[in-house]
This record gives sequence, structure tokens and C-alpha cells, in this order.
Amino acid sequence: MIKKDKPVDAVFMGLGYIGLPTAAFAASKGLNILGVDVNPTVVETVNRGEIHIIEPYLANLVKSVVVSGHLQAALKPQTAGAYFIVVPTPFKQNHRADISYVEAATKTLIPHLKTNDLFVIESTSPVMTTEKMAGLIWKERPELKDKIYIAYCPERVLPGNVIYELEHNDRVIGGINPESTQKAIEFYAKFVKGTLHPTNARTAEMCKLTENSSRDVQIAFANELSMICEKAEINVWELIALANRHPRVNILQPGSGVGGHCIAVDPWFIVSDYPEQAQIIKRSRETNDYKADWCANRIIETCRRFESETGQEPVVACMGLAFKPDIDDLRESPAKYVTSRVLSESNAKVLVVEPNIRRNDTWNLVNYREAYQKANIIAWLVGHKPFYEIQQDKSKIELDFCGIRK
Repeated sequence: MIKKDKPVDAVFMGLGYIGLPTAAFAASKGLNILGVDVNPTVVETVNRGEIHIIEPYLANLVKSVVVSGHLQAALKPQTAGAYFIVVPTPFKQNHRADISYVEAATKTLIPHLKTNDLFVIESTSPVMTTEKMAGLIWKERPELKDKIYIAYCPERVLPGNVIYELEHNDRVIGGINPESTQKAIEFYAKFVKGTLHPTNARTAEMCKLTENSSRDVQIAFANELSMICEKAEINVWELIALANRHPRVNILQPGSGVGGHCIAVDPWFIVSDYPEQAQIIKRSRETNDYKADWCANRIIETCRRFESETGQEPVVACMGLAFKPDIDDLRESPAKYVTSRVLSESNAKVLVVEPNIRRNDTWNLVNYREAYQKANIIAWLVGHKPFYEIQQDKSKIELDFCGIRK
């Protein structure tokens, strides 16, 4: 518990995949941090010094800062010197950004704000969201106009390596005015070793969307290439390896689509606001979404052919649910989508595998070795490290969407 005689240095609204590691890492540098989450189970878990997500090195870090009294979790915020919004920003049915969580967190903080406080949004947001939240604050508290510092600083971390990257990655920090930018830089300098690049809020917001859209475009090229190679009966993995021998070519690896809360979502924020201009970004997003359907169709067609040729009900092992290797995050996961389609549209018995999740109320999970042994058809959807240990059985039909057998 944070001692009553010690003020809270910062409140982090949201204790998810980014909020909890950031709050814990800041606390490890001696800052007194209050993490706020709407989920009572999350709050109770963190206050026990435990974690509710899988991320290397995070468990020991959280335990250490909770025991030392530098990190505490709560359902409601309290007065502090700085406030950080680290909540989800999903998209709606029309692919427009849903900033309702950012708005709700901001409204919760408004009564606690005072002169000279720092207010920062880290949640990935459409351009001008920071200015909209500033307007919301000033509408409720007009006396604070130009009296608090408001900025945007997007996270820039890789799941599975979050703790290291929180400390060493450069950060882009944009305030609604130069004074806000500088104030935010001063705070991040307390725990970030990477270079802190100053800009304005709109540029910082667009920078985050641009980074993930760029990745999406590059992945779309690899995914499109994989579908072309399937048609041409070419080994796409060999092709990419050979093409990458060119000194100025760096093609990424294809997969079953693109998932996660960033790359699979952020490009739509640009497309929805600038539909006439964002042609390549839109087409790439559609290609990566289609790749998941293409994978599902391949599995379903293989099941039907197996049943037709053998007269037996096929057993399919869907290997992996997470949106990328060696994590437990299922958000926007193409593997999860593919598995759902195979379950609902095939006559096969489907064995669902995700080694990074111990228990799940939605999925009846099977051990990966057991699933491989029992299945006739193996669908490699995510390149988890344990999967590479499985020796190939030539009697099984293997559909490799992530390069396990390359």
C-alpha cells in the first residue's frame, strides 16, 4: 500500500496489456503509482502482487513494486500530480474509432484535476482526440483552461518484450501547446531511457496510426504473396528468403492474417477519417482481413476432401489462438477467427490449442502434443515456440500458415 504520508505521483487509468506494465515500470523507478481499473478482479489480483496477463518479467516486477509500496490498484482514482489514460480504443461496426473509454476515463478524472497537473493520453486515438478531451475538461472545469498540461504519448512496445521496450524505446510526445509537451517530457524522462521526441498532439496521434499502418501494408504484401504462391505451387517461405537476399528488399513473413489491438485496428482510424486519401491503407487492411478467411476456407475445403476420400470424419487441430507467437492475447486474433469458422462450418472434430492459456471458459483447450497426435489435419495458425518441437508425421495433412515447416 502507498503510505498515506506519501503523495501519489501518477494515476494510470487502465491496467491492461499496456497500462499495468507501464504503471509497474514507473513504480520501479521510485514513483508512487496508483493503477485504476473497472474490473474488481484485476484490482484484487494486482494488490496481491500478481498479474492477470502473460508478459515476460512482469510478474516479478509487479510483485516487487507492490511489496515496496510504490504500486497500488484501485477501482477509483485519487488526487495526484499526473494522470495517464491507458484504456482500449476499439472500432465500431463502421470501423470508426470508439473513444468512449477515453471519454469515460477523462470524465472520471475531471473532479481530481488541479492547476499544474499533467494529463496524458496513451491510448491509440484518432487525430484531434487529445484536443477533444481538453475541450471536455475545460467545459466541466473552465477555471483550468490553460492551467493544466495536456499531451499525447502513444505506447510503442512489442508484446512479449514490453518491459525492455518501455525503458529503451524512443517516445513521441505531443502537447496541445509547447508547455504541455515539455511537462510531459519531464515526466517520461523519469523512467524512459530512449530519446523523447517533442511535437504537437495531432502529429503524435497520427504518428502512432502511421507506424501501425505502415506495418499493416508490409504484412499485406507478404500475405498477398503467400496466396499467389499457393496458386502457383511455389514455396512462399523459400521465395521470400531468396528475395530478401537482395540488399534493398526486406519482405516480412506471411501469417493467418493480422491481429492485436494495434495493427489490426489503427489503420481503420485513418481510413474512416480520410476515406478518399487512404486508398493503399484501406486495401492493405482488407487484404489482411481476407487472409484469415482464405485460411479458414483452405481448412474447411481440406476437411471436406478428406471426408469425401476416406469416408471418415476428419479431426482438425487448430494450433494457436493468440494474435502472435508466445503471448496469451486474443484481441482481434485471426487465428481465433479461423478456428471459429472451422468449428461452425465444417463437419470435423476440432481440437483447439493455445499453450499460453491455462484455462478459458470459451474454448475447450487441448494440449498441443495430444492434439497433433489425434488429428488427421494440422492447421498451423500461430508460430508458438513449442510447436517447432513437434516432429513431423508425414501421414498427417499439414496446412502451414505461419512457417512452422518452412
